[in-house]
Order: sequence, then C-alpha cells, then structure tokens
Amino acid sequence: MLLSILPNWAELSLLQQIYWVVAVPSTLIFLFILVTTVIGSSVDVDVETDMDSVLADGDSIPFQFLSLKNIIGFFTMFAWSGLGFIGLGWPDYQVILASIACGFLMMLAMATVFYLMSKLVETGNLNLNNAVGRLGEVYLTIPAQSKGLGKVQITFQESLQTLDAMTEDEEPIPTGSIVRVERIIDNQILVVKRNL
Repeated sequence: MLLSILPNWAELSLLQQIYWVVAVPSTLIFLFILVTTVIGSSVDVDVETDMDSVLADGDSIPFQFLSLKNIIGFFTMFAWSGLGFIGLGWPDYQVILASIACGFLMMLAMATVFYLMSKLVETGNLNLNNAVGRLGEVYLTIPAQSKGLGKVQITFQESLQTLDAMTEDEEPIPTGSIVRVERIIDNQILVVKRNL
C-alpha cells in the first residue's frame, strides 16, 4: 500500500525528489513524536536553547520556538506543502518560498499549542505567598508574641490547608478565632493577626 502512494522515482524532477527525501523521514519522526506526546511518554525530545531557564514553582514552560518537535514539524509541513505547490504547477522559486513560509507557520502553531498546553498543567506545589491577605481559622491555639507555633486552617490555591502559624499579638489567639495572614517567614510559617 505504501509503495502505491510513492511516485515513480525516475519520473520526478530534482526538486520533487528533494521534497520526497525530506517528507518521508520527517513525517515518520513527526508521527513518532505525536504518538509519544499523546500517550505521555517520558522521552524528552526538546532541544535545549538559550531561551530555557530554571522555572520557579508554579511557573509554566516558556514559549519555545526552537525545539526538536517544532523543527520536525517545520520539515514535515515544508516538504508536503512543497509537493502540493509543485502539483499546482507553481514555478520552483515560488514553491520554495511558499513551502518555507508554511514550515515556519507550522513551527509557530506548534510552539503556541505546546505553550498553551503547558499553561494548563498544575504542579500542585503550594506557594504560601498566595495566602497573604487571606482569612483563616485557628486550628490550634497560637501563642502570643511569637513565642511558639499554632496551626491555622486556610483555603487558598483551591484547597484547604492546615499550616504552622505564629502571631506578634500581645494575647494568644485561641482555637476557632478568625485570623488574617500578614506575611510568610522562611517560606513555611504564616505570620497572622487576629481579625477583629
């Protein structure tokens, strides 16, 4: 069946032969990458670029125009669009320019899709700075004047969390009191104030 799709090599022009040489392997690699991406393979096929950076918790992947996926997408679209334009009878220079443009459009589309998909992923890591300014309820009494830790239940990042807390208030804050988060210490302890 595959052989019936391929044209007679001897009847092709040099430009058509070049496009076919690019089309077949790039399409097979593109299909492999597509399948491994869809089934969630752990195969890392991205090329490291200067645009890559260390991501902080909760950050998404930066927009990556130059990656192996996008380059393979470029060659796949470049080759198939070029063969299509040759079939329309376009002059060689127009075929080359138009197929390069189609390849770059494919790269841009793929980079955009993967970037938007990365924005949908949640890491699940807590960023306590998101709790600042929120109200919570004291779960275990918080000693006065930062002399010990209590516990506060607070909802942020769409989940209820029970976290260590201290207060600078002159009086201890008893269980059941409502408090407001003022700041975070050492990225793990809430500093709270009784909400009057």
